[in-house]
Amino acid sequence: MIPVTDEVVTADARAIYKRSFNLGVKPEPNLLVSDWADQYRVLTSRSSSEPGPWRTERTPYLREIMNALSPSSKTETVVLMSGAQIGKTECGNNWIGYVIHLAPGPMLSVQPTIEMAKRNSKQRIGPLIEDCEPLKARVRDPRSRDSGNTVLAKEFPGGILVMTGANSAKGLRSMAARYLFLDEVDGYVGDVDGEGEPCALAIARTATFARKKILITSTPVVSGLSRIEKFYQQGDQCQYYVPCPLCLHMQTLRFEQLRWPKRDPKKAEYICEECNAPLKNDNAKKFMLSRGEWRPTVYGTDGKIRSFHLSSLYSPAGWMTWGHIAQQHEQAEGDSAKLQVFWNTILGLPWTDEGEMPDVDRLYERRELYPIGIVPYGGLVLTAGADVQARRIEVEIVSWGRNRESWSVDYRVLDGDTNQVEVWNALAALLDEEFTTAYGHPLRIAKLAVDTGFNTSTVYDFMRRMTLARVMGIKGNISSSALVNVPSLIEVTPQGRRMPPGIRLWPVNVSIGKEQLYRWLKSSVPAEEDGELWPTGFCHFPQYGKEYFEQLCAERLVMRVKPGGFKQPVWEKVRDRNEALDCRLYAMAAAAAMRLDTWRPERWDSIERDLTAAPIHLPPAQKAHRHIQPPRFQSFGAKDTPE
Repeated sequence: MIPVTDEVVTADARAIYKRSFNLGVKPEPNLLVSDWADQYRVLTSRSSSEPGPWRTERTPYLREIMNALSPSSKTETVVLMSGAQIGKTECGNNWIGYVIHLAPGPMLSVQPTIEMAKRNSKQRIGPLIEDCEPLKARVRDPRSRDSGNTVLAKEFPGGILVMTGANSAKGLRSMAARYLFLDEVDGYVGDVDGEGEPCALAIARTATFARKKILITSTPVVSGLSRIEKFYQQGDQCQYYVPCPLCLHMQTLRFEQLRWPKRDPKKAEYICEECNAPLKNDNAKKFMLSRGEWRPTVYGTDGKIRSFHLSSLYSPAGWMTWGHIAQQHEQAEGDSAKLQVFWNTILGLPWTDEGEMPDVDRLYERRELYPIGIVPYGGLVLTAGADVQARRIEVEIVSWGRNRESWSVDYRVLDGDTNQVEVWNALAALLDEEFTTAYGHPLRIAKLAVDTGFNTSTVYDFMRRMTLARVMGIKGNISSSALVNVPSLIEVTPQGRRMPPGIRLWPVNVSIGKEQLYRWLKSSVPAEEDGELWPTGFCHFPQYGKEYFEQLCAERLVMRVKPGGFKQPVWEKVRDRNEALDCRLYAMAAAAAMRLDTWRPERWDSIERDLTAAPIHLPPAQKAHRHIQPPRFQSFGAKDTPE
């Protein structure tokens, strides 16, 4: 027996220090998370319906999401708001495997409850480790003595994976974590054991690590209460663009492009928004997904937070088909509770329940000093919305800029009998009007949306005289999941009279438009001294009279019990006059039809360069278009307050 001496102890200590030092100076691995999964991950029948080697090409949209979690990426937080059956759970599991194998460190994984964490450990994490040889070699068998492998903790060289529930304050503050996986955050409790919001508690555990990584995933719930929605809005809000197999036009997959014969949803086809070709589910989807690309919709972020949205429309062939999605929508129609489930779990979007209206007084008080009729700095494209009444047409002209920011330029009331041609000539003249801009060069209205719900035949006659590229007729349709849908050709008036060559009628879901507009109107003015950016979709207004803002906020969303006992959200008037609201929604529809929210920064930059050839000089306050408390001013657009 070798006696224990100081020399032996010193030698052992040196060996331990040497091993620890070598681990500490070991460079970060060059292998990306997606490449690691393709090389090492194995799925078995215990954890997957498709056993065998992991193939990222099966879900190519996950590649960029996983790679943002790699050490080589500067991204710190990755947010995935999605529907079901797109692979987000396995995306997180691949990252866990990568950390255990190549980038060891303390990792905390949080499920909504302790019980869910235990179930996830047994059904997902256990098979992940046992079926992957490099992981199995690093995590000791749970049956061995002092293995460090329990249901809620997996020790491995250089780190530990701790799994807990968001309902356990003790679990959330049990350790500092370099890696944090917050799964299904919209299922977390609001306050955990009186110690605070669980996501905030968990994220605080990463504060001491300079090179931390956080993954946050969930299907959303109710808008305004959804955690994943708030995290998503903090990032660059990426959407996955895929090409049409026939015309190669890049587009996002949207539910309103899904078509199927009535009562036969299994025959659902996806209609390309560019060439209108019907695309079959299994034949088209592999081509589209493999050639897709992520594009941010919010620019100017530092890349530290990447956020992604995916609906179940992207689910690979064999997982969730377009026919299955159409069938679920048919089953949900007329039932508010089922529609919310469809909205959340299939479209991956937060559901808007009964909510508060924007504060009229606050909107009125934050009017700005740019002149009515002049396009301020930031406004680069003009659209307009026209609401037709019996004896007048009301029109709002709106300028749009980057990040969906908007400025109301003017509000016109064109008096006249809408059965007579004179008032329509005045509306046509508005399209020829040049609006002075703060940049120098004038702008014309790029697209005008006209409601066809009143005096329909006369509106159709007007549209036939106009250029279709600049004038669109719209009709309300609340059955789709987007503000503007694919137009249909109308060749017969409501009275049955043929009108060759016909017109295009654009269905518009004004309910979605109102929800979106009200979210924008409730945005806060950023602090100028802090240099904050304007929030996405922020709406600027000149010194309109208060009547305008009362009309703009004239409706609210309420829940009503329909025959059969189910609840349904319904927009109801709280004031008689709502023309300003309608005009703004129609101007938004015109912008949506132009796809302004998909324009890349280079296109906006090009427009701005063209407008700055001969700048005019405005007072500094108007250039900055910052919040300034205005004097009393009672005008309503170019005219007095309308009747």
